[in-house]
Amino acid sequence: MGKIIFTYFFCSIFFFFSCNSLESFNEDIFLADPTIFHDNDKYYLYGTTAGGADSTNNGFLVYLSDNLKEWNYKGYALKKGNAFGNKGFWAPQIFKKDSLYYMFYTANEKISIAFSESPLGPFINKNKIYFKAKDKQIDPFVFSDGDKYFLYYVKRFNNDNEIFVAELQKDFNDIIKETLTKCLSSDLLWENDDNFDFKSVQGPSVFKIDSIYYMLYSANNFKSPNYAVGYATSLSPFGPWNKSKKNPLISFKTINQSGSGHGDVFFDKTRNNPKYVLHTHNSSSKVRPRKTGVVDLIIDKNFKTIDLKEQSFRFFNLVGK
Repeated sequence: MGKIIFTYFFCSIFFFFSCNSLESFNEDIFLADPTIFHDNDKYYLYGTTAGGADSTNNGFLVYLSDNLKEWNYKGYALKKGNAFGNKGFWAPQIFKKDSLYYMFYTANEKISIAFSESPLGPFINKNKIYFKAKDKQIDPFVFSDGDKYFLYYVKRFNNDNEIFVAELQKDFNDIIKETLTKCLSSDLLWENDDNFDFKSVQGPSVFKIDSIYYMLYSANNFKSPNYAVGYATSLSPFGPWNKSKKNPLISFKTINQSGSGHGDVFFDKTRNNPKYVLHTHNSSSKVRPRKTGVVDLIIDKNFKTIDLKEQSFRFFNLVGK
């Protein structure tokens, strides 16, 4: 009888700790300024890595998923020392051209580029080149339209952040300077509703359906609970851009999360379901480490509008390594 009781007790304790260890493995992913790259039926998640899985900011982490639900941590895609920059690694974006993968990113408030033969990395640029400019530059986003590539990014001024675009040179080493065009600035009430003196639009993400160009962008200071996402449309990659009267599209009112913004549009494996990956504040009282989530979009091609699928927002969770 004693052996039976002992065996039952031991098994119960083992089951308790086993279950709790499995549950503890299911934890939030902490990436700000996130982006998702879809390649060969797999999803790759990157973002700004200060806080959470990496308390430092020494490059960019990458997570891998087959289904947008179960994410596996894969370590560094780009690590400090392998490319330009020694601080402020922010807002990466990945795309593929021919057989090479490109990462555009911010470091030292400059825009740089690195290369890899795999979306998992390592992304490297031994020459440590960056886009030389008088102004501080952040939040790069590369959009391909036919055989042309356009770089959208944010210029940081003393009292404002503004979104610009320029066509990229064929080798991606610089912009074609005569094409540089201002796209958006903060000029609406919802875009400057955070009690910060500094005005800001940032985090552009651009895609095209039929003949219409769509840009999702964030406004307000990222530290504010009023940080939110709006969108604008255009008939040209250079604009003029017409902001939606329904803005903000993503905010505390629409997904019940503080500080929701700065993400990227992507499509799932079917190519029929557009989604927007974004970050939120850690909680209603704490900004960092920011958490990563996703929301489904509904695009009306006839009216050229974007809406959110109701109750589709959810956080991403790490479930394995």
